[in-house]
Amino acid sequence: MPVPFVGNIGGPELLILLVIILLLFGARRIPELARGLGSGVREFKKSSSGAYDESDEEKERRELNERQEVGSEEEERARTERNL
Repeated sequence: MPVPFVGNIGGPELLILLVIILLLFGARRIPELARGLGSGVREFKKSSSGAYDESDEEKERRELNERQEVGSEEEERARTERNL
């Protein structure tokens, strides 16, 4: 299966890449790097879903403010009619 933006990477190429990574970082650092990458991805997903939740909260807040404005306008009209 071709990887986007990389081309056709087969078994031998993947094996060579893994050996190079092992030589560069060492066997002890690879789990640390994987944990760091995993926590980074988790934090990114959390923040992106938080932004979505925040936009929902903002929308609800705006709708509530609009309802309150309409309610206060109706109260003002009722007071004006009573005074007439």
